[in-house]
Amino acid sequence: MVEFNNINDILDFAIGEEQAAVDFYLQMATQSKSQQTRKVFQEYAEEEMRHKANLMSVKETGSFLMEEQQVRDLKISEYLVDVKPSPSMSYQESLILAMKKEKAAFRMYTALAERATDPAVKETFLRLAQEESKHKLRFEIEYDEYILKEN
Repeated sequence: MVEFNNINDILDFAIGEEQAAVDFYLQMATQSKSQQTRKVFQEYAEEEMRHKANLMSVKETGSFLMEEQQVRDLKISEYLVDVKPSPSMSYQESLILAMKKEKAAFRMYTALAERATDPAVKETFLRLAQEESKHKLRFEIEYDEYILKEN
């Protein structure tokens, strides 16, 4: 696993992860045959760009202003089969993929927080995990409103 020596190492790592998410969503947008799915992936990429910009601001200012809050988990992604990225993905499959990716990011930051010995480092990882949890919730709500209610 990656070694972190200070908060800047963590932020650099998180910024890289956000950029990887941007790249992934943009790639999926260009590969999507459906206009609706392409638009959704572009919106996801824009959101990840904002997260990256926020992390870069945190790195520059040294201020990580995020209030701690309990994030609801609908657990929808727990009951869905994994989806492999493909150009012909449906909107439903796109949402499933997004939920699974955000859940993986949440688990990664939570695991890193558990390994952290420095309280500031641990807190930073927990806040990053909380952000990923919010992203997952957003996709679960979208899935609930547009997929489950239609069926």
